[in-house]
Amino acid sequence: MTLNRGTKATGETRIGEDVLIMTGVHVAHDCIIGNNVILVNLVALGGHVEIDDWAILGGASNAHQFCKIGKHAMVAANSKLVQDVPPFILAGKHPVQYAGINSLGLSRRGFSEDEKADIKKAYRYLFRSDLNQSDALTRVKEELADSNHINDILHFYASSKRGII
Repeated sequence: MTLNRGTKATGETRIGEDVLIMTGVHVAHDCIIGNNVILVNLVALGGHVEIDDWAILGGASNAHQFCKIGKHAMVAANSKLVQDVPPFILAGKHPVQYAGINSLGLSRRGFSEDEKADIKKAYRYLFRSDLNQSDALTRVKEELADSNHINDILHFYASSKRGII
């Protein structure tokens, strides 16, 4: 494993608690890794990558600098991330794309069936409908914004600088 310290840009590289970092992982400068994250063998993170709590990156995945991976997201092995991966989803294939919600992971972490249904409905609008992203986000806000998890999704989209997969 290689771990690079922060630069003058942010002053730190931060690794959360209970993080599993397997063989051959590279964490570049100024990365922020949340709690309970798993970085499988040979994952490589460019500078300033942010990974939220409970995310899992499959073996030999690479994240371009400044990418963000949302909480409870699971990224398939050998993925090349050049845009942000929203929270609560499964992502994979080439190029990386939405593959559904991380239902099993969410169940293991105590999410209710209703919570998972709301998350799934939000992503159905965002990835599976004929709506453009702006209209889909409006629909999600109108119908589902009572949920903290949905607000996490909305905040993630609003703060994305590299765009969403």
